[in-house]
Amino acid sequence: MRQLFHPMSQALALSLSTFFASPTQAQVIADTIYSGGTILTIDDASPRAEALATKDGRILAVGPLADLLAHQGESTRAYDLDGRTMLPGFVDSHGHVVMGGLQALSANLLAPPDGEVTDIASLQEALRRWIADNQDAIDAANLIVGFGYDQSQLAELRHPTKDDLDAVSADVPIIIVHQSGHFGAANSAALAKADITKRTPVPPGGIIRYGDDGEPDGVLEENAFFLALGTLLGGISEEGFKDFARAGAKLWASFGYTTAQEGRATPQVAAIAREVATEGGIDVDVVVYPDVLVDRDFILANRSDTYENGVRIGGAKLTIDGSPQGFTALRDRPYYDPVGSYPPGYAGYASASPEQVVDAIDWAFENDVQILTHANGEGASDMLLAAIDAAEKAHGPADRRPVLIHGQFLREDQVDALQRLDVFPSLFPMHTFYWGDWHRDRTVGPVNAENISPTGWVRQRGMMFGTHHDAPVAFPDSMRVLSATVTRRTRSGDILGPHQRVDVMTALKAMTLWSAYQHFEEDEKGSLEVGKVADFVILSGDPTSVDPEALDSLKVVATIKTDREIYRAKDGPQKARLVPPVGHHVLDVAHAASREN
Repeated sequence: MRQLFHPMSQALALSLSTFFASPTQAQVIADTIYSGGTILTIDDASPRAEALATKDGRILAVGPLADLLAHQGESTRAYDLDGRTMLPGFVDSHGHVVMGGLQALSANLLAPPDGEVTDIASLQEALRRWIADNQDAIDAANLIVGFGYDQSQLAELRHPTKDDLDAVSADVPIIIVHQSGHFGAANSAALAKADITKRTPVPPGGIIRYGDDGEPDGVLEENAFFLALGTLLGGISEEGFKDFARAGAKLWASFGYTTAQEGRATPQVAAIAREVATEGGIDVDVVVYPDVLVDRDFILANRSDTYENGVRIGGAKLTIDGSPQGFTALRDRPYYDPVGSYPPGYAGYASASPEQVVDAIDWAFENDVQILTHANGEGASDMLLAAIDAAEKAHGPADRRPVLIHGQFLREDQVDALQRLDVFPSLFPMHTFYWGDWHRDRTVGPVNAENISPTGWVRQRGMMFGTHHDAPVAFPDSMRVLSATVTRRTRSGDILGPHQRVDVMTALKAMTLWSAYQHFEEDEKGSLEVGKVADFVILSGDPTSVDPEALDSLKVVATIKTDREIYRAKDGPQKARLVPPVGHHVLDVAHAASREN
């Protein structure tokens, strides 16, 4: 690796900077000076910079390297970007970082390009391989877990059943989670452990599917699945759930996220996140949003604008409907051509009643609690917007920043309502890649599929928006999020709704500054400006300079939290170096408490 400063030029620079620096500048010695690559600030006033200096975990100065040398001292570290590109650390607009560890620690049942499952047989084989490699964990939990199957990507175009899973193991309970997180399939042992029989009452907002013999066939939808999953995971120890949190935080950091979200938590999950953070097991910031239908007193007692060991309770989460690709999102019209046994005119269903939605939104507005609401279908968004309109009329305007999560099938009049009601849209353009072809052919049809995740409509109105991965629905792959937002290219190569595409800089703002605004943190994060937190991501190339079709090939090579490296790819930039006094040798040193992966 090349050295940032040549000894002779460095000596001259030190002399000149000492001579010309003001007394104030000379007294403020930087901890680190970053230079040697492209720096994208996401600050419209000065979008690019040659160098950046930090002090005590915050940004001290941004600008020409010659100016920043005034802050150079004997203890200053020089971080050579080595031609790579530095941006603000990504801010997670919506994801589930604690439960994201479930994805990291379970059998990978994803379809290409993220996995190898293409049919029921390859799903079974993936489970068998995972079982062979994880027998100790299986014995401890008496449970086999797989994550990420998607019936739309299986050759059979159906969910696996208990019979398919019994062929893998008839004795040990198996639960596999659909990529959307809204469905699951269980084997006979898991159904027995969860006490699901043909006599089990079907919970409101959920479905238990049955076979021709009248017995449950193993496929569970929405609230029926959530209840069964909770029962089955109940055998996992507290330390096991802590492992989820640690693995999730590490996974997020590997994709450049310095602020993560746990987007639907119970008080118990929030407590686990706090414990792990206190133990030093989470290097990123985590904003937790407990379920508003579970424990409102907990939310009121614990919400905070400040982090404690990197974790804070940001507000509340409400879920109105389910999965668009799974046909459980609540539409305002029938699904186009759904695959399965659906009645004529089937339009999905709500997992929360209209009364629950109105009550939850009214409570949030009355108590000035930020509320994030999962609404995918047009019918669900209608419920949300009506409730927000009524709550604002009842309690008056305030800077509450309610957030619509997903909004896959928004109508254009609903985007107008989002603007009028000051609702922040956190959209899911990764759907254009993963399920764009499915939406075109099965869920909404070729005309309406052009407008899923309508970032173009939002920008036409001058609105900010966030983009997300909803991990563990997909990997928290920041470059896949960026690519999908800019290109809207599907797995088959189709471009879905070219008029909804946005430029690269707009897409980057949705992952940084605007997502920071969503979390009330725009004064602290999201752009490289003096005084903000020193959270950075270093990419293998400049996303504003590469061919948009190559955005998904860019790699995160390092992630830096408060000026401390928390992730480094094997081919990442050189470690920071101490800037030596004249006449001394250059010492290679790692950042304090940094780790190399």
